[in-house]
Amino acid sequence: MITSEKEYVFYREADRIALDIHKKKPSFIGDEIWKFERLLRKVEYYHNCKNHVPWKSYLLYLRVKLHYYRIFLGFCIGLNTFGPGLSIAHFGTIIVNPRVRIGENCRIHTCVNIGTGNSDKVPIIGNNVYIGPGVKIFGDISIADDIAIGANAVVNKSFTERAITIAGIPAKKISDTGSSGLIINATGILKRKGINNHK
Repeated sequence: MITSEKEYVFYREADRIALDIHKKKPSFIGDEIWKFERLLRKVEYYHNCKNHVPWKSYLLYLRVKLHYYRIFLGFCIGLNTFGPGLSIAHFGTIIVNPRVRIGENCRIHTCVNIGTGNSDKVPIIGNNVYIGPGVKIFGDISIADDIAIGANAVVNKSFTERAITIAGIPAKKISDTGSSGLIINATGILKRKGINNHK
């Protein structure tokens, strides 16, 4: 969760790297997913760090803008659900319960549903997780780091072994190969450059 300006900058840069974008600013036309992710991080920053009287009107403006981006792209993603290094592969339906917590460097595809309704019993997903198209993840479960989840999998139980592939309905382990090669470890790249998200 973004709790400082330094973390805000780190999250935005990690997202850019995770999306494999090599320019510094989005184009006027195009780059809609990157624009959405930048706006999501901005709203998270102002919501978490500047949610007091002088900033209330600006935060309201940002929330309205984010609302219309969500409708346009088909994303229902709450604030503070994803760690840094988020990579949304395509626009199209993605629904994430606002209570879900997902770690760093998540690569997520279209037609994914994580968590159901407004339930408090929601998944906790680790770092470096690849979520294929059509995946459904629900229940009070945990997904370990470095896992790849195959297309159309239905995940309703915990997987605590790292660096495996799971798939099927219901999901089960199918391989000892994890998410390496399917995600970009953006936070690792930044940390190797001496850039971190510490306050």
